[in-house]
Amino acid sequence: MSDERLRDRFARLCEIPSPTGSERAIADAVLAELRDLGVEAHEDGAGGPARAGAGNLIARIPGVGDGWVMLCAHLDTVPEGGPIEVELADGVFRSRGETILGADDKAAVAVLIELAARAVTRPPPVGLELVFTVAEEEGLRGAKELDLSSLRAPYGYALDHATPIGELITAAPTHQRLVAEFEGLEAHAGLRPEDGHSAIAAAAAAIASMKLGRLDPETTANVGLISGGTAANVVAGACRIEGEARSLDEARVSETMAAMLDACTWAASEHGCDLDVEVTEEFRGYRHAPGAAPLRLARSALERCGFEPRDVATGGGSDANALVAGGFECVLLANGTEANHTPAESVAAARLGEMLAVCEAIAELAAAEADG
Repeated sequence: MSDERLRDRFARLCEIPSPTGSERAIADAVLAELRDLGVEAHEDGAGGPARAGAGNLIARIPGVGDGWVMLCAHLDTVPEGGPIEVELADGVFRSRGETILGADDKAAVAVLIELAARAVTRPPPVGLELVFTVAEEEGLRGAKELDLSSLRAPYGYALDHATPIGELITAAPTHQRLVAEFEGLEAHAGLRPEDGHSAIAAAAAAIASMKLGRLDPETTANVGLISGGTAANVVAGACRIEGEARSLDEARVSETMAAMLDACTWAASEHGCDLDVEVTEEFRGYRHAPGAAPLRLARSALERCGFEPRDVATGGGSDANALVAGGFECVLLANGTEANHTPAESVAAARLGEMLAVCEAIAELAAAEADG
């Protein structure tokens, strides 16, 4: 019965639109379900500062023993591209149309609500602190606004990595974003091109001189957006590029971004253009100590559930980045979803039950550790 309930809930949540900035409907649905279960749950004030459609949700279920453990999932998704219709075929959830499924991260949201439903009928061995964040997909903004001093748990877990269950993310990168705007001088491209200064040519020269792609095992760089110009017969007076650099090594990401900035400055000068650049840190990287308590506990929980724990580093970011940067120990766990952010996104129904079992094992082990 609980497996069917979990699967039905997952499909229902996926079909509620919740792109970043429009989380109100999904937040209301999750709050209503938790309160119907009799779970203490509230919404914080992060909606405004995080530029989200709702605030973060925090639910607490006291345990039989002392201590608390935090489990986290995010409510928002990338843009859907149309109404989501969920289908279950051959044991795998997919979207019927050319849209995302929304398993990122509603697979985890559904698991945490089911964990709460079970805990209501049978009190958990340790207190459960369930956190549902907003605006994760665009800069982890909800997690950054979460009041960490209000959390009762000493550490927690984010269920938000699209790889096979068993992977524990022990390191994640620092991510810096670049926006560069080149301002040149427009001129008629057929009559007097020599009077113009092409902002597009400057931007192209900058990109061509950058080292992009995988620079080393821990570092990547990319330019993913370029826009500019007004017409084919006009020397472009403006061009904007957006790029990024990521690395597990904080010094290396700064070095990589400095090289990208140098390329922009050189190209603007060569082509007679003005340059306006902005670099922002989207999130700060981390590297867990091998013997950290939440890592040790998660490994034991995975083994108890029949999975072989695997420590891995990632090139992506998650709420764990924001929480660790704020001083709260949080381990990112793989949740068995696949092809996130694409129409090929999927998750096997069995993975939902398996992640639920891992969460229950974490709670049991956390209780044993608290009893010490």
